[in-house]
Amino acid sequence: MLLKDFIRDAVKALEPLYPEPEARSIVLWLCNERLGVKSYTHITEPSFEVPSGAVGGLDADMARLQAGEPVQYVLGFAEFRGRRFRVDRRVLIPRPETEMLVEEASSFLGSLTGKPRVLDLCTGSGCIAWSLALDFPGAEVYAADISEEALTLARGQFPDGAGHVSFFHADVLEDELPLPEGGRFDLIVSNPPYITESEKAAMRPNVLDYEPGLALFVPDDDPLVFYRAIARHAGKLLSSGALGIVEINEQFDQKTMAVFQNERFQKVQLVHDYAGKPRFVKFFAK
Repeated sequence: MLLKDFIRDAVKALEPLYPEPEARSIVLWLCNERLGVKSYTHITEPSFEVPSGAVGGLDADMARLQAGEPVQYVLGFAEFRGRRFRVDRRVLIPRPETEMLVEEASSFLGSLTGKPRVLDLCTGSGCIAWSLALDFPGAEVYAADISEEALTLARGQFPDGAGHVSFFHADVLEDELPLPEGGRFDLIVSNPPYITESEKAAMRPNVLDYEPGLALFVPDDDPLVFYRAIARHAGKLLSSGALGIVEINEQFDQKTMAVFQNERFQKVQLVHDYAGKPRFVKFFAK
């Protein structure tokens, strides 16, 4: 089978699920990972043959993709800030927008001296916690999630890395967190569930059918439930002058800001994403 023919047919097979440019991007990524070819190999080498031993694997991958499974789950990893994070159906796929949260957090951590303490709530794959721990190996990074399955995956992301994250099981909605000893935190970050149930109708099957709903959805009648809980915890756990950053639902930007203003945090502000949409709320402890 010629590579160019496989790519043509694979893109066409995915077009019922994705716009053509996205379908093509998925197929080219698959070929790069499975065959080691470049995105232009089928153009510069039109006679390039797919090795016969790889055809069965590619067919299996395409069956999963055509069923709507995200390519990151098929490949077993997602790219996040230049690192590969293992992902499967136990955790959400890290989004590019969340990289901005890490950038904001990193800018703040870079201004501190000593050994800063960081807490990541609703950690999922651990992409935020691990990114900060690896970029700031002197920091003490703790990360919590309600899902034991997610924690199992997160703990194993970088076992031999220079950084270290202490993961623990916790329900953020509970009044108290089972935190380790050691005092207050200099930074709290979180990308909690924030998509309302009514928004499901506009979402793709590759998200609805595969990514864990526990990490995505909140009730229509209480969309800010996690932010109220995070604000309560942050009020007790942040040191004076410490920073909190949360990813938000753009529909509730002002209401989310009000949650933290009502808890008497200082300099509560919105941060917009690459598309100019309100994506994060930052706040500082007194």
